[in-house]
Amino acid sequence: MARRSVGLHFAIRDPLTARRTILDARVDRLSPLPENVLSLSVSRRAWNGVRVDVNEFHCMGRVAHHLHGETETRLIAVLEEVGSPCEPRLREDQPCPIGYTPRHLDFAPAGVEMWGYTADSRFVKDASLAFDFAALGERLASEFDTDAAAAPRLRFSDDRIWTLVKLLAEAVNDPDPSTQLYGDGLTAAITARLFAPRPEPGADGAGLAPWRLRRVVEYLDAHLPERVDLADLAALAGLSQSHFSRAFKASTGMAPYRWQLDGRIRRAQAPLIDTRDSLDQVAEATGFADAVHFGRTFRKLTGATPAAWRRDRKS
Repeated sequence: MARRSVGLHFAIRDPLTARRTILDARVDRLSPLPENVLSLSVSRRAWNGVRVDVNEFHCMGRVAHHLHGETETRLIAVLEEVGSPCEPRLREDQPCPIGYTPRHLDFAPAGVEMWGYTADSRFVKDASLAFDFAALGERLASEFDTDAAAAPRLRFSDDRIWTLVKLLAEAVNDPDPSTQLYGDGLTAAITARLFAPRPEPGADGAGLAPWRLRRVVEYLDAHLPERVDLADLAALAGLSQSHFSRAFKASTGMAPYRWQLDGRIRRAQAPLIDTRDSLDQVAEATGFADAVHFGRTFRKLTGATPAAWRRDRKS
């Protein structure tokens, strides 16, 4: 049974100004915290008419909450998640029709409500970008594809946008003066790619049909952390290996091997938080040769060693 946590804590950081009016308004909307959310920290900064909120949730169990800001056009990138995957919903009681993908993005035009859901979460870090088109148009001297900005997009993959958002999130609390130009460049690049005309169906670089992608992802998840041959995945999709590899990356932003590796690291994160298992035990359970191989791969994908990552999350 879900339980409501006590001892809630907010940590709000704003490196640019001591004024807290906007941040306090956000806290008011999130207070009290959603059930099973133990703490939330929010960092905020704005560049080029794009406001960036970086949110870190520490959780214990099922979480379902309304994502505020429906009067704004928003892009949300899940940067880190431990536990069950985060699921975007357009209706609180209706599961997302799009299958899970790591490093996914969610886009909601102004006027569209969105909910966040996870069946059993420990930690979530996301970045939410809110777009002021009037300011963007003035500063970037650009026009935007109205079709690209008019419809919600759930769990879509664009590795370039995701990477740019991650870099932007890392810059939110950087007080160095050059960070302003850096953030301006990142927001300009994100805006240009996000609101560029979409390729026509069947154009070069088109991804897998949803049913093909679902079949392949379910197979990969069922066979973690075993060896999987590319030929088997291509056969599941009914495509040649080269066609499948291109289409899979177009759909998910990752090559098949990177998807599998990401899944293994995600599976390793839960016991790092929930158990006292040694790194050798976690490595063996997730198919790595030893703790050294596991640590090297973990650091490459997350930016931290397993020990440091565990210590940070447990604290």
